[in-house]
Amino acid sequence: MDTVNRQNIRKIIDQASQVLLGKEEEIKLALCCLISSGNLLIEDIPGVGKTTLARIFGQLLGLKVNRIQFTNDMLPGDILGINFYNSEKQDFEFKKGPIFGQLILADELNRATPKTQSALLQVMEERKVDIDGLTFQMDEFFFIIATQNPVQQIGTYPLPESQIDRFFMGLEIGLPDIEIEREILLNSNNTEKWKDLNAISNLDELKLWMNEVNKIEASKNSVDYLLSLVEKCRNDLEFGKVLSPRASLDLIRASKAYALINGNSYVTNEDIYKIAPYVLGHRVGGINGVSAGIKLVKDLLKKLEAF
Repeated sequence: MDTVNRQNIRKIIDQASQVLLGKEEEIKLALCCLISSGNLLIEDIPGVGKTTLARIFGQLLGLKVNRIQFTNDMLPGDILGINFYNSEKQDFEFKKGPIFGQLILADELNRATPKTQSALLQVMEERKVDIDGLTFQMDEFFFIIATQNPVQQIGTYPLPESQIDRFFMGLEIGLPDIEIEREILLNSNNTEKWKDLNAISNLDELKLWMNEVNKIEASKNSVDYLLSLVEKCRNDLEFGKVLSPRASLDLIRASKAYALINGNSYVTNEDIYKIAPYVLGHRVGGINGVSAGIKLVKDLLKKLEAF
């Protein structure tokens, strides 16, 4: 990877960190997901910056952002679009819904009913939608950053396993420490600073980064280490059996992206160790949610490290 690209990755992390204070590691993980061409699920309480993080990446990467606010009365057609009769043309036309964008901010996804949630299943997997016998392809650059409130909150519907598995990574933002929260209070307009961000990268460079991920090397020893972690999760965690080969594939790709962001040309076991909770956690969290799953994987990895 050349110097210019490395500098731009660093600039994106630095600029985002000036808006989302104290969350550099979470920003790096989210960027890792995007340059892996993956969809991201962020679970946390309202007000910690989930939506802001998505908007920051839209600004810095020059992506068209479509925000969809999910509610319990929303229908699939509100997301995908509808066929309507055009009286002037005396024919039916398809009006595209907000899913047709580049960076889709699916806000509070788990406040929608299961029927509406399922509207995203095909597009997350195939990057296209089939409606009334017609197929509509998504943009070459298509990402979903979905936020969800903790599953214990009133008015939420759990996401099905099939949909959770389509998310490449799951994150939690977490509360800021007291010093950071003091700084936020002293600069109360800080959350609006994302509007002032200028694009640092562009779609051509984003594509280059995605291609570079494929060139990062992973040795047989690293792959064996990764498989041992996945197998341990499958055997020792309550919902570990949901980890399909797709989870392993996502984990190796995420490890390559993480190595790329850190300026390396090969994957280390440390890369796999650090990224694993965020690729596997949302999948094994089960009814307890993303945050609980991340903690389960972290705790298991610490036990393995002790031996």
